[in-house]
Amino acid sequence: MAAPQFVPVDPVDRPRSYESPAYVPAPWSAERPAGISGRQPVGTRLGFPGPDQGYALLLAERVRPRVQVSPGESVDDALAGCLGVALRRAALYGRAPVIHDLTIALTVWGFFDPNPPADLLALRRTRFAGVAHLAHHYAEAREIAENVPESVLKMTPSEVQQQYPSRWREFVGATET
Repeated sequence: MAAPQFVPVDPVDRPRSYESPAYVPAPWSAERPAGISGRQPVGTRLGFPGPDQGYALLLAERVRPRVQVSPGESVDDALAGCLGVALRRAALYGRAPVIHDLTIALTVWGFFDPNPPADLLALRRTRFAGVAHLAHHYAEAREIAENVPESVLKMTPSEVQQQYPSRWREFVGATET
């Protein structure tokens, strides 16, 4: 590399060229002991993995003030149960969760409605009871996420909001009784 004019150069110095280092380290590889080779496994209790799912926790805290619960319900249970639905929707598109995922999840379960249908309220009380304690209620949280049909998860937030009161049974996978 040429030196600026003001830098003194010793006339007896030989020009430098590239020399390999005495030791060449082994090439780096992205191998991890828990790395999955091939496709993501699918089965019971494996959930719906996707990138940056922890971001949904921040989104949940942002919508917490808007969540409407009735006596006997907990906002923590509502958010914990709906997080699975939101993460399933995000994983369906192969991306990190966004606010619309959580909005759809809370809308289908009527947590933005100050006066949800009585049948939905009764169903919510049984399905969401204690879900915030995931160590003890993981199966219940998975059931909440798995019951929402994929066709509902592919809807836009405005479509879900417009159709919520009349189609809530279909949205949450409840059978007609």
